[in-house]
Amino acid sequence: MPKKKTPAVKRVLVLLLAYVMLAASGGAVTSVLFAPAVFGVNKIAKTVIPTLSVEDVDFDVTSLPQKSTMYANDGTTVIATFYNQNRIVVPLKDISDIMQKAVVAREDRRFWTHAGVDVQGVLRAFIQNYLLDNHQGGSSLTQQYVKNVLLMKGIEDDDPIAQYHATEDTVARKIREMLISVQMEKKYSKAEILQGYLNIAQFGNNLYGVETAAQKYFGVSAKDLNIVQAATIACITKNPSLYDPSVEANQPAAEEQRNIVLKLMLQEGYINEQEYEDAVNTPLKDTLNITEVNRGCQDAGDYAFFCDYVVHQIQNSKEFGETVSERSKLLQEGGLEIVTTLDVQTNQLLMETARETVPPDDSSGMEFAAAAVKPGTGEVLGFGLNRYYDATPAAADDPTKSGQNYAVDYADGGGTGFTIGSSWKPINLIAWMEAGHSIMENLQTSTRYATTDFSCDRYSGGADSWDVQNALGSGTVNPETPFDGLVRSHNTTQASMGSVIKLCAIADTATEVGYHDAYSGETIDKTGVFTPAMTIGSVNVSPLTMASIFAVYASNGVQCDAIAIKKVTNTDGESLKVPSANCHQAVDSDIIQTLAYTLNQGTTRSDGAGFAFKFDDGRKAFGKTGTSGDYSVTAGTFIPDEISVFGLIGDAQDPEHHRISNISINGVYRSYWDGGTITAPALSSFLNKYVAAKNVPAEKSNNYGTPAAKYMTTGKYVGIGGRTFSNPTTQQRNSTSENSGTDTSQQSENSTNQQDANTNQSDTSNSQDGQTQQSTGQ
Repeated sequence: MPKKKTPAVKRVLVLLLAYVMLAASGGAVTSVLFAPAVFGVNKIAKTVIPTLSVEDVDFDVTSLPQKSTMYANDGTTVIATFYNQNRIVVPLKDISDIMQKAVVAREDRRFWTHAGVDVQGVLRAFIQNYLLDNHQGGSSLTQQYVKNVLLMKGIEDDDPIAQYHATEDTVARKIREMLISVQMEKKYSKAEILQGYLNIAQFGNNLYGVETAAQKYFGVSAKDLNIVQAATIACITKNPSLYDPSVEANQPAAEEQRNIVLKLMLQEGYINEQEYEDAVNTPLKDTLNITEVNRGCQDAGDYAFFCDYVVHQIQNSKEFGETVSERSKLLQEGGLEIVTTLDVQTNQLLMETARETVPPDDSSGMEFAAAAVKPGTGEVLGFGLNRYYDATPAAADDPTKSGQNYAVDYADGGGTGFTIGSSWKPINLIAWMEAGHSIMENLQTSTRYATTDFSCDRYSGGADSWDVQNALGSGTVNPETPFDGLVRSHNTTQASMGSVIKLCAIADTATEVGYHDAYSGETIDKTGVFTPAMTIGSVNVSPLTMASIFAVYASNGVQCDAIAIKKVTNTDGESLKVPSANCHQAVDSDIIQTLAYTLNQGTTRSDGAGFAFKFDDGRKAFGKTGTSGDYSVTAGTFIPDEISVFGLIGDAQDPEHHRISNISINGVYRSYWDGGTITAPALSSFLNKYVAAKNVPAEKSNNYGTPAAKYMTTGKYVGIGGRTFSNPTTQQRNSTSENSGTDTSQQSENSTNQQDANTNQSDTSNSQDGQTQQSTGQ
């Protein structure tokens, strides 16, 4: 049964009802009804009002939306902050005593004695508002806290009706706040309510909580606020847009309001006369130390592309919530501390390399997109894009800006991917060795293959054939070993390898080392895109995926999924689960060492396709270039157990109509560009700077790449499709010289057009079956 109302409770209810009636009628004469109630009313209210309650209302004064902060891998360099409400929640013990007193003096001087409703303040407000027509607030600090919480909940729930009722200028709203305030004071202590208010109140334009305000306006923590600073902050809540002191035009009004707060503090005995005089005579502008707080990836500078990738990782990962909206809310309001894998120095060097190679405003209009990964960990170290990050609509009219990171998959904020040409070929060599073959076996090669030669349980081929050649229609070398085929980057040998071990074996190896389609995220098996041309790179992939694949070559066969987040903690300091790299031994180390030996030989032999991969100090280099027709030019390289990097140049937005041929890039004209003439030199320049900056020992490279004897045996001849052949004659060999696929020019990038035309171009591959394919030693 409901409790019987006591006379005291009835009296309070009558007073509240009388207030409503008076507010509605606005009659001046009825104010006399309140005269008897003024005397001792706070004492009566404190005794009686706590029995009042509002059903189904519960406020947690310690749980508020807070900004999240994203850091580089050092845990201190701030990449970006995220918030719907820019707030840092702190306990009351971390807010200076003078700041607490300033707010109480300004907002509710009887805060420590009333029971949630300052009845004297309410009556005073009534007299001022309805009798003297002089607008004045009568809300207690507790009521203001309630109002802020109700508004915040309405915003969080996207409930415009709740937001309206939280702020409507009606007596009904005031009565509701009073009742809830009484309930609040039954459940929480005064200190908890003051803590809640100081953390939820607005202290400027999208600036919430006293800690954020202290950092913003004065560059100090709330626990270190002095008298002048505390009074300045305390005055803002009355009109955050008008009294925000970071706006120069607001400073005269803000100083005036600050001095009002100081006067109130003096009246309450919180400061003495001398402190008051010193404070009011201090110019406000001399006290400010404005600190800008960057919000989101838009303000992250050259960290922005990496920042955007991390945001997509959070939105795509179930570790952070069941739905995308839950994950986004956690990022914007959860007060997370996010330590990422970004290496500041690596990212800086890679961004500089991208813009030095293809300037943002270059007449070619080409994109440069690169990614770097830490081998054996999956950690993404940074990106290199020759654009400036801008996710606003303004970027659409500025070719130097982009909000899209073409180095990553579509799901992670990137494009639909690129074909990569001969940079794919190391996968073929791994598949060849995994099938039990030596890389020194002699293969019969041809410029035409029946598609049925590549058939397997998931690919049947057809009645057609596939025409394939090396650079500039130079035919083939017959026979040739898989070792020489990779060193020289010959397409015809890759095709022969595929005809022997079949496409399913190559697809399985690709999945093994981490390949997936940039647009769909699926493996070759799941996309079903089997084609003989995939042996020379007619796949769809992002630079980050390729950097991760080259990291397998750099880590003795350990494959890891790319990760961008090392650690996430919530406001309680608890660590949240983050996506795993799932590192595992994917490829036998003997195979990887043999591959690394081959890739190194490509950088040292006179007919090697990787001649552009060089270190200034002479340490061993490893790399593979690629050219996909005249759509894109690529390169991948690594330092064992240290870093893997893959880069690509092309037009990511319109490759069909904007080819990388017969154009000038960064002031150098070529009729034909390839991976060896621009991408590989750029990545080599980057690695040389990286080695110098990080002081990487040469032994990391020089002790890597010892081939396994079982994969180096010679003498066996293998025919097309696995059919045997023996005693190859001179007539069986193509008349093309052994280095027909090599860019032997090694000329400066300022070569004349005639020199460019005489140079064998590199790693060209078209992506359709039935067309002539070309590739040479870049």
